[in-house]
Amino acid sequence: MSNPTTITADDGVPFVDTVREFDAPVSAVFKAHVDPDLLAKWLGPRNATLNVTKYDATTGGSWHYESGHEDAMFGFRGIFHTVETDALIIMTFEFDGAPNQVGISTTTFEETGGRTRIVAHEVYPTVEARDMALATGMNYGVVEGYERLDELLAA
Repeated sequence: MSNPTTITADDGVPFVDTVREFDAPVSAVFKAHVDPDLLAKWLGPRNATLNVTKYDATTGGSWHYESGHEDAMFGFRGIFHTVETDALIIMTFEFDGAPNQVGISTTTFEETGGRTRIVAHEVYPTVEARDMALATGMNYGVVEGYERLDELLAA
């Protein structure tokens, strides 16, 4: 059974906070976030394809991928500002369809007795930009992606 994903987006602030636990050690969960081959197997909803074109998950590295379906692919990109193995990823994110709307995400990885808790805090440039991201079904993609990550970690 999958663990619950808690996504909080309070009114009036441009933040999205996500908390999720995984039945796997922190090293495995972290690796799935920084290895582009593993990332392509779990990030996003099941019915979407993820094409990772660049993913240098090191401090100062950059990333780019496209996600979607045959008839509609959407590009995303950013910079890794801080990557601390098994502990922390701070990165920017930008949707190619909304240029100049750069957000920043901080994800921590915490060992909890053989399990891993991740806590992600995303900051959008405005409340409106955050609400647009949520309106596209971002929550659905996050929840289903983490369910896919559960399956990958169990395999």
